[in-house]
Amino acid sequence: MTTDAPAADAQLARWQRFRKNRNEALAADYGWLTLTSFQWLPASPAAVEPAPGLWSTDGSTAVLTAAAADGLTLVETGEAVDGTVSAVLADEESLLWVQFGGADGRRVRVELAMRAGRYAIRTRDSASPVFTGFDGVPTFDYRPDLVIEARFEPYPEPVDVPIGTANPLVDGVHPSVGELVFRLPGQAHECRLQAEEEKLGALTVTFHDETNGDTTDEWRKVSTARPRPDGSVILDFNRAINYPSAFTPYGTCPMPVKNNSLDYRIEAGEKAPFA
Repeated sequence: MTTDAPAADAQLARWQRFRKNRNEALAADYGWLTLTSFQWLPASPAAVEPAPGLWSTDGSTAVLTAAAADGLTLVETGEAVDGTVSAVLADEESLLWVQFGGADGRRVRVELAMRAGRYAIRTRDSASPVFTGFDGVPTFDYRPDLVIEARFEPYPEPVDVPIGTANPLVDGVHPSVGELVFRLPGQAHECRLQAEEEKLGALTVTFHDETNGDTTDEWRKVSTARPRPDGSVILDFNRAINYPSAFTPYGTCPMPVKNNSLDYRIEAGEKAPFA
């Protein structure tokens, strides 16, 4: 008699709960699936479609001028924008700033963002077909053989590695804190992926693999728990997920660092959403 089956069933059940939570998060109001535009702010006040009002920036401050007839209200307070308002963000910060449209005046929210030292706005439309038609991300079947025991080798100090992003006009930086070292099923050589540290010491790796552009998006990411005291950690590729840029052309999501490419078909985790 074997005890493997109950353990495998529990592992599968945990993954199914993970998938349920993931799909619910994507279906949240004004989430990534509602993005419908991305525009840089001009230096002089000008219209920026599709948002009402006149928008501009002097490089340090974003400025919006609108009349009450434009129908813009502040997301935080619901107060009408009638005159000029401004906001200041640090790089990589975002603010759901104003809203307009629809019967309640809140159909579209305008996100102010600072990316690569420049201000931009993105609209989040609750009537976006990508959002209203969403019924879950397609995934591969669960693969217990792609739940990998890995070893975390931390760097003496974090290393900022320049990277590209989903927007060719936005450069990014990957703060690499070390490498996850592991072997994939059927391969003799070790793989190494540079990792970024998240909250509570968890790790995230962004990677390419041989399924990209076929059954999966151009890159994906997978997160782990905090490594154990001996450096060991479980790398579960069944939990590989898409970045927002897989669902919308208006993301500025980070690409993998140069060496985070696997010569292997990781047929686990999320598939391309529109394949």
